[in-house]
Amino acid sequence: MATLFNFEMKATDGKARTGVIQTPRGEIRTPAFMPVGTAATVKAMMPESVRATGADILLGNTYHLMLRPTAERIDRLGGLHKFMNWERPILTDSGGFQVMSLAGLRKLTEKGVTFKSHIDGSRHELTPERSMEIQRLLGSDIVMCFDECPALPADRDRIAESMRLSMRWAERSREAFGDRPGHALFGIQQGGLERDFREESAEALKAIGFDGYAVGGLAVGEGQEAMFGCLDFAPDMLPEDKPRYLMGVGKPDDIVGAVARGIDMMDCVLPSRSGRTGQAFTRYGVVNIKNARHQDDPRPLDEQCSCPACSNYSRAYLHHVFRSNEMISGMLLTWHNLHYFQEIMGGMREAIAAGTFEAWQKDFHDTRAQGDIERL
Repeated sequence: MATLFNFEMKATDGKARTGVIQTPRGEIRTPAFMPVGTAATVKAMMPESVRATGADILLGNTYHLMLRPTAERIDRLGGLHKFMNWERPILTDSGGFQVMSLAGLRKLTEKGVTFKSHIDGSRHELTPERSMEIQRLLGSDIVMCFDECPALPADRDRIAESMRLSMRWAERSREAFGDRPGHALFGIQQGGLERDFREESAEALKAIGFDGYAVGGLAVGEGQEAMFGCLDFAPDMLPEDKPRYLMGVGKPDDIVGAVARGIDMMDCVLPSRSGRTGQAFTRYGVVNIKNARHQDDPRPLDEQCSCPACSNYSRAYLHHVFRSNEMISGMLLTWHNLHYFQEIMGGMREAIAAGTFEAWQKDFHDTRAQGDIERL
């Protein structure tokens, strides 16, 4: 019988890896970028449009969905895939990060976290067991352990305390997850920027045993140099034969740097959030379409891009609809950004397979360093 969830490594080039995660709902090509569908939608995009950009998997948010419309309602309506019309794989986060960053009046104990909803002030409790229950009701394909993520910088005692609590919660998450063929549970390595804590966390997670492993607690204010410094050693501590997921990253050069250090999966709200605020990511860097320099420019955002925004519309039009607060602005720029991020992932997969990843990286950075095309 075929394995219901399996990771197959296809090729490596340095630390960079390319492979395929097999799930009952389809393949996930790695390195993979997961668009974020916070409230059961990737903002400004239809699900079929997200798929058209090349996405194999989406991320759903446990915290937001448990508050509205509730996991129980989604379950009664047939599960998250049916609810949001996305039949391919979905990863759900545990809710821990959002509780720490969004919720009001939260109280952290060994049992879990009690908090007030940022929506209506209602009281809720989130524990490892409840997080596993919510993610089961949602029906996600990849489930994340419940963890705590302290903001950086933090002192060593705070980082150690938080990491060890997360490891105890990981064990409870594993037990509560149970045996669910076709669904995977990922553990989350914590430990801040401290090598010894990262090692301790990795050993604890490997002793419990997971289907995949995330590097958590980065992209929380430490800056790229510090993040890369941690990624120089943290992924190497995790099993080679399992997927490695860097949570909440990031900008294009963050993504490329992470893959170069052994990461297989990433997610970030950046391409969709930036699209709605008039920022477009291109191979030549970031374009702010709100700037007046674009108002008479008949050229596309990126002449080499095949997305609808670049194929069918000018910079002048994109500037106009953004300035006019028209919905199509966010739709087109989000589509472009997601298309570009998936283009990066495809380029890396091909280069790793061909053994030319170093040259690909150099071309990527050299092209971005050129900056945007000159104004007319």
